[in-house]
Amino acid sequence: MGWAGAHRGGWADGHSFAYRDAMTDSLRLTQFAAGGGCACKIPAEELEQVVAGLRGQVPATDAAVLVGLDDGDDAAVVQVAPGVASVSTADFFTPVVDDPRTWGRIAAANALSDVYAMGGTPVMAINLVGWPRAALPMELLTEVLAGGLEIATQAGCPVIGGHSIDSPEPIYGMAVTGTADPDRLLRNDAAEPGLPISLTKPVGLGILNNHHKTTGALHPHAIEVMTQLNAAASRAALQAGVRAATDVTGFGLLGHLFKMCRASAVAACIDAGAVPCVDGAREALAAGHVPGGSRRNLDWVRPHLSAEGVAEDELLLLADAQTSGGLLVIGEVPGAPVIGETVPAGSLGEGVMVQVR
Repeated sequence: MGWAGAHRGGWADGHSFAYRDAMTDSLRLTQFAAGGGCACKIPAEELEQVVAGLRGQVPATDAAVLVGLDDGDDAAVVQVAPGVASVSTADFFTPVVDDPRTWGRIAAANALSDVYAMGGTPVMAINLVGWPRAALPMELLTEVLAGGLEIATQAGCPVIGGHSIDSPEPIYGMAVTGTADPDRLLRNDAAEPGLPISLTKPVGLGILNNHHKTTGALHPHAIEVMTQLNAAASRAALQAGVRAATDVTGFGLLGHLFKMCRASAVAACIDAGAVPCVDGAREALAAGHVPGGSRRNLDWVRPHLSAEGVAEDELLLLADAQTSGGLLVIGEVPGAPVIGETVPAGSLGEGVMVQVR
């Protein structure tokens, strides 16, 4: 069984439908936000311009900072004691589904993922909330928070308070603190050439979320994938001796792979036919349900991409803005498909960091 099928339940267990009454049955949370999920991220190219002047601000002598801003890794890491590092991250987004408890579950799994992507274990979280009080009942917010707590409890991570504001759009996520062995971190700048590339969840989540937002159609398998924790995949990667990994979220598989190649000074070849896809995503893509963030991801990576003979729709699927996606691992992870391999920088042609075949 692959990672995407390792966790069952959640969607069909009745919990996500616990709150229903006449006032909220007609409300669709996704209609209260311009974007949805990790597809509402600021585009990668713009974000890099914003933070460019902030890089290198940590003194070179400050050895306590193990992972900072320079390579845009999944979390910040600081050594706090011999053999112990603190992993810190924050993640939040607008509704990706209409059901409030399900949105809370997805947002929590997504926030916790950054700690797993670094090879860490979450130890505590706090809620981050923006809520349009005049437009949405507070009872719905209770359901969102309950969903987040459900997933955090599953992860063994207590949720202790948080911060909230009145905002034009509903926003939910978490700031998560974890711990890790400083000598066994999973980093996005540690990839080496000549290694297999594994992916622990299928792609196509952003496309299906866009279809849900547009039509209201439900996609149970996508919900199952997005609420699955990356804990088991992280442990398996560490047990296999992996040193480089990242999670696939708003910048898509191609975007996050490009960032890893750039940070590690390597290149990568991807076999498009080996990349797993969520049920129904290709059909939704053919019907035109593509998030704007997915198109922006492809535009960002394209100058560094070689994809001769590969259809545009296939590239959009690989660039699709994922919400709570899987781990992209440089190495083999039992049960996860191998989708390509790393190669020496410069071996694919001038300026090419990622080849899709």
